[in-house]
Amino acid sequence: MPPGLDQYIENVLKTFEVPGVSISIVKDGKVLLAKGYGIKKLGGNNRVDANTLFSIASNSKAFTATALAILVEEGKLKWDDRVIDHLPWFKMADSYVSTNLTVRDLLVHHSGLLAYSGDLMLFPPSTYSRREILGKLQKLPLVHDFRSTYAYDNILYLAAGEVIKALSGREWEDFVKERIFDKVGMPGSVSRHSEFGNRPNISAAHDRINGKVGLVEDYMEQNIGDASNAAGGILSNANDMANWMITQLDSGRTPSGLELFKPASTNQLWKVIRPIPVSKVSEGLKPAQMDFFGYALGFRAYNYQKYKVVGHGGKLGGFVSQVAMVPDLMLGITVLTNQESTAAYWSIIYHVLDYYENNPKFDWLKAFSDEQILSAARLTESQNKNLIKT
Repeated sequence: MPPGLDQYIENVLKTFEVPGVSISIVKDGKVLLAKGYGIKKLGGNNRVDANTLFSIASNSKAFTATALAILVEEGKLKWDDRVIDHLPWFKMADSYVSTNLTVRDLLVHHSGLLAYSGDLMLFPPSTYSRREILGKLQKLPLVHDFRSTYAYDNILYLAAGEVIKALSGREWEDFVKERIFDKVGMPGSVSRHSEFGNRPNISAAHDRINGKVGLVEDYMEQNIGDASNAAGGILSNANDMANWMITQLDSGRTPSGLELFKPASTNQLWKVIRPIPVSKVSEGLKPAQMDFFGYALGFRAYNYQKYKVVGHGGKLGGFVSQVAMVPDLMLGITVLTNQESTAAYWSIIYHVLDYYENNPKFDWLKAFSDEQILSAARLTESQNKNLIKT
């Protein structure tokens, strides 16, 4: 592993004011690191450990896609089946889209919906079931041509969860626990977000409030309910995410030698379906410039330097997370944090990737710190200009 990694991570926490993180690194089917750093809750002294639970938010989407892959292998489903063949009641605002939307389409964010459309039915949590929320889907306008434009959504992952229920006879939460968590070796992970407050070893959520990092006091009241679990409800930890990455990198073979899915499913899960426009990064972050970026089935794929990376990110009310796997190196990194600092997890991930990819040394901690200062300055300048105009 990179020399001095523990101290580097502690410096990241201090620089970006992150109370705690939990980190997994796997290589060639072995766990090199599964460890917590920092504290679970500001004002306390309970340390994060490798079993401390964090919300992984939208990293849950990869579990939903994997659950569907299992059903495909069992012959209960084809990726290009129409959704209405399994959910006859499914309707969107356009009859053509309703009739032709496939299971694959549910996962890749190109249905024609506006980005994040329907999220107001998911946040804050309500008593509506997945089926009831999806019943309102036909009222959401389609603003893009079908299969033409990447526009990230959460609501269609609820439909994917309902397909799993229809074909397996099990609720999404039970299927994921029994068919994925139990088989992969993820005993601490939780598929029902409503259990957040019932677990003894769990991190609190933090966010920057009025310029100062503080506790998110009403986390459960402002975030998702169980209806949204298939899109972002999983709670997990460093130990469990290590086993998850090993299984994904080994084409469905779990650390204990069980077969979760076949290599053909890996090809399906990781194949880019919807290209995503590549943004130009600032000069200070130039080594992170992507050449390609795209959405596969519950995973994103992009390049970092000369290697393909497969993973996803997650953000939910005081938690952010990132999974980055490099198939050609059999390398995986997961960073779970309890403060909404993407700079923190990228500083760690790029630092580790550079070591294993043998890239030239680059000070990611300084680069992201400088970028954060510049961003704050640009925001202040913009606000001042607006004040002058009013």
